[in-house]
Amino acid sequence: MTTYKLLIDGQMVDGDAVMDVINPATEEVLAQCPRASKAQLDKAVAAAKAAFPAWSRTSPAERKKALNAIADIVEANAAELGRLLTQEQGKPLKDAIGEAYGLAAFCRYFTSMDLPRKVLEDSEGRKVETLRKPLGVIGAIVPWNFPLILIGLKLPAALLAGNTVVLKPAPTTPLTTLRLAELIKDVLPPGVLNVITDANDLGAAMTAHPDVRKISFTGSSATGKKVMAGAAETLKRITLELGGNDAGIVLDDVNPKTAAQGIFDGAFQNSGQVCIAMKRLYVHESIYDEMCDELAALASASVVGDGLEQGTQIGPLQNRMQFDKVKEIIEDARKHGTVMAGGAGPEKGFFIRPTIVRDITDGTRLVDEEQFGPVLPVIKYSDPEDALVRANASPYGLGGSVWSSDVDRAIGFAERMDAGTVWVNKHIDLAPHIPFGGAKQSGIGVEMGEEGLAEFTQLQVINIAR
Repeated sequence: MTTYKLLIDGQMVDGDAVMDVINPATEEVLAQCPRASKAQLDKAVAAAKAAFPAWSRTSPAERKKALNAIADIVEANAAELGRLLTQEQGKPLKDAIGEAYGLAAFCRYFTSMDLPRKVLEDSEGRKVETLRKPLGVIGAIVPWNFPLILIGLKLPAALLAGNTVVLKPAPTTPLTTLRLAELIKDVLPPGVLNVITDANDLGAAMTAHPDVRKISFTGSSATGKKVMAGAAETLKRITLELGGNDAGIVLDDVNPKTAAQGIFDGAFQNSGQVCIAMKRLYVHESIYDEMCDELAALASASVVGDGLEQGTQIGPLQNRMQFDKVKEIIEDARKHGTVMAGGAGPEKGFFIRPTIVRDITDGTRLVDEEQFGPVLPVIKYSDPEDALVRANASPYGLGGSVWSSDVDRAIGFAERMDAGTVWVNKHIDLAPHIPFGGAKQSGIGVEMGEEGLAEFTQLQVINIAR
């Protein structure tokens, strides 16, 4: 069995304890993982703090060289990283390898960016300049649905800005991150990147740590509220990318046969375990039955299985807790709607087949909660304005989409959706240069793009008398 270690101050070290990592497709122990103690967290933060002065003084060119080196290593080991990711996360192997390449692409993208000094005023009376300075130690907390690509939203920007990092993956998917740390540890000076793991017991200590200057957290809204509260004592910077209950609105001029595949993909990618997945679909009554039938056919035809098996399109849910939650929500939905396709899979493994539920409406768990699994409620409406009001009624506001054969009409609705990102005639389309952030209880701050890079810096104004 492969041995995994923490990365602290440039050294791969054992944890003060160990924990099992489960393969969600087999429910068997995949590996034992080190589990860091509070003392090891403190060592990691101390190492990052000690490394910060020298790293913050390096040139942008040196930092970019390091990011390109990381990208090279990730690409060279993408097959290994992808296979390990599939085993601990569950997603199909092709998607997992693609996620590794995605991390490399994020690293390369940030090498194209700069944080230039800007002159706001250069007059007879004064000169005013702004500059972006690194913050210090960044605590990066990554969830279990996209362990590698979400590192790409945090680590490259943090390093390019001149910060040092303590990275904590989710306890159910730590292995790929630990292997990544081992592969790239010599690219960076000791302490610039540290990787620790826990059993969901060190997040509060990291968030409240006085030497951590910023927390970049991706995860549930409930945990995000705890992160925000923990950061309040030291008023540290936070970026929170949280949960969503993304609505899709299908207008009456849509052809269900041509739109169904895009809608299905937007709902069921990664077994629905995507913060910005479509989680409820409002369809006009004139095309409701046909759309439900098309989606149910796609659900029934999808290939569900172990992500390592050839042809698998939908893998298992990642962990027992999420599996049980989604099964509960499906059973509740049976009381309020009609399950057209899907439901629980084989007895072994955390499998749930893509599930379409029709004849359901707002006020039920499936519609009002974030299911974070392969279940899509299809809700009938007669008035598009009413559908928009219902879509906006959620406390979440991460993403959304509008579907129409008239793009201008769709844009008119999209602009009135209360969400950080709204797509037209597609759902889930992200890229490193496009900023991403949520509205309402779906988050604070922005990741990716120039705006995302700026969030890892402190703006300083130099105001000079003349």
